[in-house]
Amino acid sequence: MSAGVYLHIPYCKSRCSYCDFATDVWRSEESVERYVNALCLEIEGGNAIGSEGASRQRLQGTLPTGRVSACVDTIYFGGGTPSLLEAKQVERILEAVYRKFSVIDGSEITMEMNPATVTAETLREYRSLGVNRASFGVQTFNDRDLKLLARGHDADDARQTFKLLRDAGFENISFDLIAGLPEQTLEDWKRNLDEAVAMEPEHLSLYLLEIHEGTPLADQVRSGRRPLPDEQLAAEMYEQMIDRLATAGYSQYEISNFCKPGFESRHNTKYWRLEPVYGFGVSAHSFDGYHRYANERNTAKYVSMVENIGSAEVFWEDIHPASEFIFLGLRLNRGVDFEEYKQKFGHDLTERYASELHPLKAKELIENSGGVLRLTRKGMLFSNEVFEMFV
Repeated sequence: MSAGVYLHIPYCKSRCSYCDFATDVWRSEESVERYVNALCLEIEGGNAIGSEGASRQRLQGTLPTGRVSACVDTIYFGGGTPSLLEAKQVERILEAVYRKFSVIDGSEITMEMNPATVTAETLREYRSLGVNRASFGVQTFNDRDLKLLARGHDADDARQTFKLLRDAGFENISFDLIAGLPEQTLEDWKRNLDEAVAMEPEHLSLYLLEIHEGTPLADQVRSGRRPLPDEQLAAEMYEQMIDRLATAGYSQYEISNFCKPGFESRHNTKYWRLEPVYGFGVSAHSFDGYHRYANERNTAKYVSMVENIGSAEVFWEDIHPASEFIFLGLRLNRGVDFEEYKQKFGHDLTERYASELHPLKAKELIENSGGVLRLTRKGMLFSNEVFEMFV
């Protein structure tokens, strides 16, 4: 089984009103360069994920060096806005990954981008470095809603970025849209879907807005400056997007993700299939199938820790792979295969989790068809209620 590598680049031009990710506003070239240096140091100096002992060894500063035997077939630059990096910085990071891991030919290398943060020249340089998949945050084609979200672009910027990506030779493009925004109508959402389909990206990630405590948008809703999103309307938008994209030839392979045939996100699917992922950078998470690790969330502290001890790992936990295999697998339209589950964990899923499955089936949130457990369409809308049963 090949692993994935996740690389977190926290910097943004500005902070979006709904964002609760580990991000920092771009301040200076010097601070970004120092971060890139730390990221490369963590990649090359850190130990492969695998055990609590290895974790403690890293924190004690006795860091093994050299190449790790793990084969990697996906690399993902997430953020933040990785497209704010210069091509030479991306090149250094990729060189560090290639020195540390056995990267398979034809690997999927994704970079998240925001509209209006790239040029034709920069995109050609990224492409020449092997970046072969772009994921950029459109969120909406409505300029009013973009201002509400405090995005640093307008709809024309998004359209132009898509054209630049195509001109630079990107043949695997994904972009995000958000439904359920305050004051967004069903007709607004339909126009977003229509424009997205007309552009013909290979992949679409379509999310219902979540309001996270501590974000500016949460404060705006609490104070009454913005209305609370209408849950019933958001459900109608979700139904509309499933039908509209199916008609346009996009397959829904995960609750929020749609693609043309063969263009599933190979990297993100690793998370849902409980496959290993090595995470580097501030707040990055790693997973080896049985343990989960996480880095320091504050950028300045992350850099300092890596510079001083070679690691910024601050969290480690055992997981329960059987239950995670179920609720993560249910995110996928392929569902959870009973026989595969039994081969992995040595017991029958329906017997072990009978008390969890019966009420969910009674509410028509899950279905058992052909030896596979899946969410119903209703279950997709109330997926958190389903997942909580297995946490």
